[in-house]
Amino acid sequence: GFSMSIYDVTSRSIYLRWPKISGASSYRVTATAVDTVGHSLLAHFSDVTFKGTLTSLIPNTLYAIQAEAIDKNGIILAETQIMQSTAPDIPVIDQAYSKLSNSITVEWRAVPGATSYLLTAQDGDSFIETVVTNSPGTVTGLKPATLYRITIRSINSGGKSQPSPFRKAKTVLAAPVLSVSSPSCDSIAVRWKAVYMAAGFSVSLMRSDGLGRMLKENTTNTSLIFTNLDPGTLYTIKAYAWNINGIPGDDFTYNQRTSPNAPADVQVAFNSGALRAIVSWMPTEGALTYSVTASSGLLKLKCNTSSASCVVPSLRCGSEYYVSVTAYNDAGSSKPTDAVSLKTIPCAPVNISIEEDEPGHLLVSWSSVNFGYYYVVFVKSDDGLEVHCNTSHTQCHFQSDCGFTYFISVFAYNKAGQSPLGDVFNYTTAPCCPSDLRAVVVSSDTVQVTWAPVRGVDMYQTRAVDWSGVALCNGTATACTLSALQCNTQYNVTVYSFSEARGSNTSCTSKYVATAPCSPEIKNISKEALSVVSVHWQSNNEEATYIVTARGEAGLWHCRSSGNSCTLINLPCGSAFSVSAIARSPAGQSLPSHSVPLETAPCCPNDLIVTQVTQSVTNISWSVGMGAQTYVTTLESPKGQAKCHTLQNYCLLGCITCSTNYTVSLKAISETGLTSSCTYRGYSSSACCPSGVKLYRLGNNGIRVYWRASEETRDYHTDLHGSKGNFTCTPSSGLSHCDIMEIPCGDVYTVVVSPVTDKGPKLTFCPKKIYS
Repeated sequence: GFSMSIYDVTSRSIYLRWPKISGASSYRVTATAVDTVGHSLLAHFSDVTFKGTLTSLIPNTLYAIQAEAIDKNGIILAETQIMQSTAPDIPVIDQAYSKLSNSITVEWRAVPGATSYLLTAQDGDSFIETVVTNSPGTVTGLKPATLYRITIRSINSGGKSQPSPFRKAKTVLAAPVLSVSSPSCDSIAVRWKAVYMAAGFSVSLMRSDGLGRMLKENTTNTSLIFTNLDPGTLYTIKAYAWNINGIPGDDFTYNQRTSPNAPADVQVAFNSGALRAIVSWMPTEGALTYSVTASSGLLKLKCNTSSASCVVPSLRCGSEYYVSVTAYNDAGSSKPTDAVSLKTIPCAPVNISIEEDEPGHLLVSWSSVNFGYYYVVFVKSDDGLEVHCNTSHTQCHFQSDCGFTYFISVFAYNKAGQSPLGDVFNYTTAPCCPSDLRAVVVSSDTVQVTWAPVRGVDMYQTRAVDWSGVALCNGTATACTLSALQCNTQYNVTVYSFSEARGSNTSCTSKYVATAPCSPEIKNISKEALSVVSVHWQSNNEEATYIVTARGEAGLWHCRSSGNSCTLINLPCGSAFSVSAIARSPAGQSLPSHSVPLETAPCCPNDLIVTQVTQSVTNISWSVGMGAQTYVTTLESPKGQAKCHTLQNYCLLGCITCSTNYTVSLKAISETGLTSSCTYRGYSSSACCPSGVKLYRLGNNGIRVYWRASEETRDYHTDLHGSKGNFTCTPSSGLSHCDIMEIPCGDVYTVVVSPVTDKGPKLTFCPKKIYS
């Protein structure tokens, strides 16, 4: 736990410290130079001392230092060793001087083993330190005109040497801070604040490009003015102060340009279309920018540029401007050039009036304008044709046509050019009358009127006049449909043209038009026969021919007459029709009359089939009859009647007597109750089944069947149906029994006895018996 540390090192000393060791009565420290033979140092310290200093060492030398803790018997209790180098030797300042007001430069001879140096400048209680690597070294951040004590210490990895003997050095004066301006194009004024400890000032000036001679002034004042300089030229000004010993301080350099001379050869060109002036001039030396001023009374317009020309916009028409140019640079401005007069174009004429003093002639007049030498009036029609009038007076005459819109503009002129475009006026002459008038009768109360378009029309009005009143139609199209007219009436039709600007042209011609006949009214429809119908109406036009049309899903049927009735023939059954009538005359065709419904009787079905279902029930079916909704089917015989009323196309009729001839009839009934009676060929009911059928066994494999025959003499046959086979027996004519032999035993049979029919299948509805 015994250790040793270094807390300071100088060129010839090393300062040590160690901890207290229990039982130690003294400490022995030995320093041996590593690279120097025979040089060592021994030092003893009491037990109450924990610090020690080794002196009289060699500068810039590495030492091996050993410390031993020794008790009172001279026994070593603990020991430790470290390596430490001494600092380099103390340097010696050769000289210290100031070239700048904030620094001092120091020169010295190099010290062996030093890796860097610490420069210190002390002013009273304050000091500034700077580390440098070699001579010379400079301490910066100092105050101007101040005396400092300068010392230097050498440094290596071991530490720093003691300070060198000091040298005194004083910083030079601060530089004067210049404020420079160019009050005129050939002078520069220089001003500055007083400098601490300054006895005088030196200010020099010369062209920055090196041409010409240098001007230099010494003064104790704080301002100077250099005159007779070149305009617009960049000069370099340098100034410094000196103290009472004549030692100059820092210098201050400033570049200043003299203000420019006024531009020469100012030219003004006027752009009449854009109302602007293009001003140009010869460039002047040293000018960075130029300002152009155009003055007219209290109004001033400006234009700034870095080139030798500028555009002054937004000039007013009918005005005189005075234009001058001023050159600028960072030093100031030149004097303005002599003003150049500029007269702008005249303003557009005002108070323009247009009147048609007589048909076909226009008079245009206006008020005179300032700077207007003569005037030109342009009149352009809406078809693109343009004429003009050139005059020094304030009015012009032009020819005009109907239906045209004329666009009129008036310009004033002078040497500067044409005035701006003022208000463009338009004048519209009265519209022309419509041409190629045509009237077409559309119906008994409607007439369509068309015409060719004409110029200048905003709207057309069509008037139809008869003895009872006037019908009007307004619109912008070249066609008009006059409706709600009286049928079979003559009208006087006229089309008038209107324009918003000039109203109506009332001199247009008219045309007579007769409307079509009135619609007939059907009074009655009568049925003359099954497919023949007579239609009656009220006639209201002796010149008209009437056409009657029956229209339905079955097609169209027509008849025509010049009287008040006609007949429709060959109308199909079971059909619905809509019957209407129209009247035709040379004036046109009437609207159709109101339709009257017509329905023909339903059609009889084409096919009817009668089928025996049981001995007393018959099924009758038939095809659909056109126009029929319900059917009534009847079977009638001397023995009785069977009837069925149904919506279907089939019917079951009961209570039928077997072996009887029936008359078959059918009625087809429409939705509205119209009936068609239909008859068909007769129908004979089936033969009667036998009664009292009985079964007897004949041995193990035979059976006898007995029955009771119907009233008429008839032959019968017997059928046995079982799972092991089917058997049939037909007895001799006139017998009422039949034997069936050789049938398999142990089976269940269905036995049916039915009459033998002349044609058709066996009857299947006779009663069945079960035999086991």
